[in-house]
Order: sequence, then structure tokens, then C-alpha cells
Amino acid sequence: MSTQPRRWWALALIAAAQFMVIMDTSIIGVALPHIQDQLGFTQQNLSWVFNAYVIAFGGLLLLGGRLSDLFGARRMFITGWLILLAGSAAAGAAGDVTTELTARGVQGAGAALIAPSSLTLLMMLFGANPRELTRALALYGAAAPAGGTAGVFLGGLITQYLSWPWIFYLNIPVAVAAVIAAPALMPAGTRARGSVDWAGALTVTAGLAALVYGIVAAPERGWTSPYTWAVLGAATALLATFVIIQGVRRVPLLRLSLLRAPNLTAANLAQALLGAAWIPMWFFLNLYLQQVLGYSALPAGAALLPMTLLIMAAMITLAPRVIARFGPKAATVTGLAILAAGIGWLALVRADGSFTADVLPASLVAATGIALAFIPSLGTAISAAPPADGGLASGLVNTSYQVGSALGLAAMTALAASHGATALGDPEALTGGFSAAFSGAAVIAAAAAVLAAITLRTPSPTSKQATTEQKTAEQEADAVHARA
Repeated sequence: MSTQPRRWWALALIAAAQFMVIMDTSIIGVALPHIQDQLGFTQQNLSWVFNAYVIAFGGLLLLGGRLSDLFGARRMFITGWLILLAGSAAAGAAGDVTTELTARGVQGAGAALIAPSSLTLLMMLFGANPRELTRALALYGAAAPAGGTAGVFLGGLITQYLSWPWIFYLNIPVAVAAVIAAPALMPAGTRARGSVDWAGALTVTAGLAALVYGIVAAPERGWTSPYTWAVLGAATALLATFVIIQGVRRVPLLRLSLLRAPNLTAANLAQALLGAAWIPMWFFLNLYLQQVLGYSALPAGAALLPMTLLIMAAMITLAPRVIARFGPKAATVTGLAILAAGIGWLALVRADGSFTADVLPASLVAATGIALAFIPSLGTAISAAPPADGGLASGLVNTSYQVGSALGLAAMTALAASHGATALGDPEALTGGFSAAFSGAAVIAAAAAVLAAITLRTPSPTSKQATTEQKTAEQEADAVHARA
């Protein structure tokens, strides 16, 4: 096998990893009532079947990125799949609440190793060629919405025709295939000297987990309750301690000077706000389809297909061309503004609405926005760091997106609940709550567009490298357009 096809086969495996990591957050939705009945979850703690995965995933991503730099991206990629395999087997075989939640946390820990090492491997394989890198990032980005929608479909099919444990067992053959294929397809990667900053890892992981937990639990506990403030206060103290440790430690988990790299902090902020707007939109759109329009799980998944297919197509074709012509900053800002418009349109949903009038056009506008914003902000966040910190940058941007998603969803859930979204069986009240959540998510996306316009920098036109890459990208876009 020649080098060229080997590189693209490796990308297929990397995209499959992204697909599975995202699918594991959505595949459990339809199965939750069945899990509740068989394992004895209460209505209050059932959501932690989802949250245990997200908190472990988001909280450990930064550590996963550092381990990828220290021990090699391929090794951490394989290790992550082995951990995910073990967690999936345990989650499927669980017979009680504690085992199930622990297993879901193990799955999240495995995903926290897979995600940053995947991006590091992608940059190693395609980073030297700007044209191929844009194309590879587009394919990688398209795998995320595909995984989210596939999870809705597969969760319904598996739960209906097999049983809920198989939503977890599905990961096992994929993990085995990834572990077998990775040594032949993936470069080993460089290994940095140094040790793991365990104190930093502990404080940042615990701090992020406490922050996500506090926000997620606040709608149930109350935003003004002493419990909520205690958890959020502990999160603030832990994260402040992490910053102090990073400032004094000789070999820190995250060099604070790295955040001064041009565009790194700005692009990570864009990714965080992108997740905080997009994930709540997707979540509440699914609820609107099922709880207001009366769709069952599989038709609701089908209703999301046009949006998903447009995202995938636009990420592969439209986004690279826009980036080539106008640069990553313009693409990011424009995409976020279009996303805000699409979600704002969804805020106009009606209790007696329909898919074709209330959902389809607005969701396609939002899909165009996410497709334009995701690729350039992700690429900017990764490429802004020095090559030796590629794994750390990958872990940082994944952390930004996942934590932003969790915090945005928790906040919009509280907003929706305060406007009637808990009144099951009352379409008017539910629609009012969902509309409030869409409005809040649209505000987040609009704020992200403004902040990106202010904070992202455009490469200097006098830079020889920037000019060369711009011309190369434009030539490739022209070639693609001519072939079309």
C-alpha cells in the first residue's frame, strides 16, 4: 500500500473514531426508559446515564491531550479504544445504578483519550499540505453530526428489535477493529520528554467536572440553593488552584504561555460558544418533534436527516471553498451569524406547527452556519499551537467544545423549564419552553459571532507563507469548482 492511500485510510479510521465518540452521547436517548425500568433509576438521577459520560469526557480531555504528547498519539489512540471497549462491555452488562454510571464514566475516559489523539494524528498526516488538511478537517468535522443522528436511529432500532444493552455492545467490534488497524495505518508520533502534572490534572479535571455537574444539577436543585453555590464555588476554587499550579510548576499540564499564541484562545472560545449554541438547538429540536409534533423516535431521527446531510455536504464542499476565498476568520464569523439566524428562526415554532413550515427551513439555515463555522475555528485552534503541543491543543479545543456544550445545554434546559418545558402533555407550554431555549441558543451564537469578529486575527497579507497557502487553497477550490 502506498503512502497516499494509507493516509486516507487512516483518516477514515480517525473519522470513525469521531463518529463513535459523538454517537455514544446520543444513542442512549431512546433507551433511557428501558434502562430506568430494568436498573431502578429514579426520574431525578436517570439523566446521569448521559451526564456521567459527558463529564468524564470533558473533564479528562486536557489530560488526554497531554498524555498524547508524552507517550505518542497512536499509543493513546489505541489505549483509549481499549478503555472504551471495557466501559462499553461493563455498561451493557450492568445490573445496578452504580455499575452503570461507573461504566459510563469509563466510556467517557476512553473517549477523552481517543478525541485529542485523533486530531493529533490527523495533523501529523495532513498538516504539511494545507489543501489536504482543509479536506481532512472537513471529513473529520462531518463525522460528528453523522454520529449524532446515527445514534438517534440506532438507539431506536436496537432498543426496539434487540435490547438496550446492545447500544453499548455496538462499540465492542468497532473498538476491536480500531485497535487492530491503528498500528498499520497510524504514525507512531513523537514522544515529548517530561512527566505528567498529576496535581494539575487532578485539579482541572475535578474543577471541570464540578462545574459541569453544578450547571447540570442546578435546574433540579435550584440556581440559588446553597448546594448549587457550594458546587460552583468548589469548581471555581479548583480551577483557580489549577491556574496557580500551572504558573509555578516546572513542567505544567498546560503552559499558560501557550494561551498567548495568536488565535488560540479566540478559536477555543469560538468552539466553546459554538457547542453551547448548537447542542441545545439539536436537543430541543428533537424534543419538539417528539413531544409537540408527536413524532416517534425513528421519524424524529428521519426529520433530522436533511439537516445532517446538508452539514456533511457543506463541510466537505462549501466550507473549504469559503475558507480558501475569504480566510478562516470570515468563514467563522459568517457561519456563527448564520447559525444564530437559523436558531432564531426556530424560536418561532408553534404548538400547532408542522415539520415543513416550522422545522425544515430554519434547520437548514442553522446547518449551513454550523458547517461554515466549525471547520475554520477547529483548524485555527489546532494550528495556532506549536507542533510539539499538538496533542495538548487538540485536548484543549475538544475540552472547550464539550464543556461549552454541557454548560450551554444545562443553561438552556433551565431556561426552557422556567418557561413551561416540564409540562408534558401540554403542547402550548412545551412550545413556549422550547422557544425560550432556541432564543437563548441564538443569543449565544450571535455573541460568538461578535466575539470572533473582535478577537480572531487575520494573517498578515505580507506573510509569504500565508500568501502561498491562500493561493494554493484558492487554486484547489477553483479546481474543485471546475470539476463540478
